[in-house]
Amino acid sequence: MTHIEIPYEPRELQLKLHDEMSLKRWGVVVCHRRFGKTVWAINHVLRDALMSGKENPRYAYMAPTYRQAKNVAWDYIKQFAGKIPNVRFHETELRCDLPNGARISLLGAENPDSLRGIYLDGCVMDEVADMPENVFPEVLRPALSDRKGWCVFVGTPKGHNAFFDKYEEAASNPDWLAAVYKASETGLLDDEELSAAKSMMTHDQYQQEFECSWNANVPGAVYGKEMEVAQLDGRISNVPYDPSVRVDTWWDLGVGDSTAIWFTQSVGRAIHVIDFYEARGEGLPHYCKILTSKNYLYGDHNAPHDIEVRELGSGKSRREVAWDLGLNFRVVPKLPIEDGIHAGQMLIPRLWFDREKCGHGLECLRQYHRAYNERTRSFRSSPVHDWSSHAADAFRYLAVGLRESRDRMAVSQKMAVMDYDPFAA
Repeated sequence: MTHIEIPYEPRELQLKLHDEMSLKRWGVVVCHRRFGKTVWAINHVLRDALMSGKENPRYAYMAPTYRQAKNVAWDYIKQFAGKIPNVRFHETELRCDLPNGARISLLGAENPDSLRGIYLDGCVMDEVADMPENVFPEVLRPALSDRKGWCVFVGTPKGHNAFFDKYEEAASNPDWLAAVYKASETGLLDDEELSAAKSMMTHDQYQQEFECSWNANVPGAVYGKEMEVAQLDGRISNVPYDPSVRVDTWWDLGVGDSTAIWFTQSVGRAIHVIDFYEARGEGLPHYCKILTSKNYLYGDHNAPHDIEVRELGSGKSRREVAWDLGLNFRVVPKLPIEDGIHAGQMLIPRLWFDREKCGHGLECLRQYHRAYNERTRSFRSSPVHDWSSHAADAFRYLAVGLRESRDRMAVSQKMAVMDYDPFAA
């Protein structure tokens, strides 16, 4: 067997990543700028192509455009494969043919239909956030099927898009590799360089490009930081319903608008957020049917103070209408919006969210934001009222209601201690 040495000395983190990805078929690698992801990607493909025992192995490196693939990766392929005997480079096709019959092609994602019909043993998709969402499921996934090829998605976050969805899929699946490399943790860029970058970029730009923040591109995000920590801590995952614990519901009741409901279970000090539901233009009977269909063992149903307001037509409050339908609401105390938001921010570290059932609600919490005032160069105090507001309002009532329950329990315990007389007969 011919000994082939590639002129590549991987950094410690790159070497670890090679080893981890070699054990997985699918992977998502989120990297800060200047991590060396393209060098890693080219060498990972090259190593696998050289060591493949299959007949006529085929591999690909894909960038958002064909031009980007050429500008970013072609020189690297020639650099690292150039010392291999009998290697051939095809400049017009951006293709590298190896002596064992393996072929590495550089591809662009701007014209997915032109790639149909190929087969692949391995593929790297670089800067996935800038690619059309249909490229992998409609083109590359079928191309990997016949020979059970592998694929790794690499890039830097750009908000919640297909790349974010792939990362969440990987983070919840033990068969996938999910890796995040932040500049503050890798040590690849020194403090002086990072400080210089911070001084020349906005906070959100720096957080996105160097700290791999998925939420940094939502200016004025109310719960952005807290939700990102929850994601990194693994508290957005699979959180099943526990039949032995009652489910509390927390509502934002819309009038001719959306109604949003969070479903929670208190397990010790932690709060499991097991479900979320939102609909528009429906009356209370619809939501009662939804609650019944879920077959949960319910505890308290909680709604904001305006449930007590009487409607002009019927003269009844919505609380009375709900009572007639068999739904007994507890009214959450009215607090200023800022106090409720603060309660929500303080609560999130105790929460565990079910990724699938709470998907839309989670996205609402991430996107809930304050508008920027160009004149004062500051964010407004009141959050924007948009599609994310209903879930965020229901969440605020959840935070306020839980805080009130905790405070009431603390007072009860204190009173019980005060009433206790150890010398009483």
